[in-house]
Amino acid sequence: MKQEDDELDSLVRKRVRALRVAQGWSLEELATRARLSPSSLSRIENGQRRLALDQLVTLARALDTSLDQLVETDTDDVIVSPLIDNAHGRMQWPIKAEPGMIVIRQRMTEPPPDNPARMRAHPGREWMVVLSGTAVLLLGNRRLRIETNQAAEFPTMLPHAIGVEGGPCDVLGIFDRDARRGHKE
Repeated sequence: MKQEDDELDSLVRKRVRALRVAQGWSLEELATRARLSPSSLSRIENGQRRLALDQLVTLARALDTSLDQLVETDTDDVIVSPLIDNAHGRMQWPIKAEPGMIVIRQRMTEPPPDNPARMRAHPGREWMVVLSGTAVLLLGNRRLRIETNQAAEFPTMLPHAIGVEGGPCDVLGIFDRDARRGHKE
């Protein structure tokens, strides 16, 4: 138990420093935001001062994160293996998201369906970013080309389908809770 506590303590200290540096803040700037002295913050980051819960809450707020994220230890599933859906010409990498949301990276190989009856509609909202290639989004009566580094956002109550044009396409899709449920059916 002591070793686990020491590992968590060290991880939190590293996160505080990494988040501060990522923001481009000096010790003085974060200390001011967290209402600590720069020397206290320095000792916290260097392990020379004990971490107190009230300080962690204040530091999390000052760093614009949550206490949960600051002390998160679940790193068991860092590597995500793809799920292969040969029936739809997709390879998907599920990625953790906020509660109720899901982020999926997909490699798509099939063109959009020719038959409008294969378009889906369900409650929710979807966002997608094309990482490489060209995606085709059928949305109601519209046919939209979405190229590398372009994004789309749409309500999923509109009949929709997604496919590719001119070869494989990598897409990052973000689904709210309702849209996620609609794709599981």
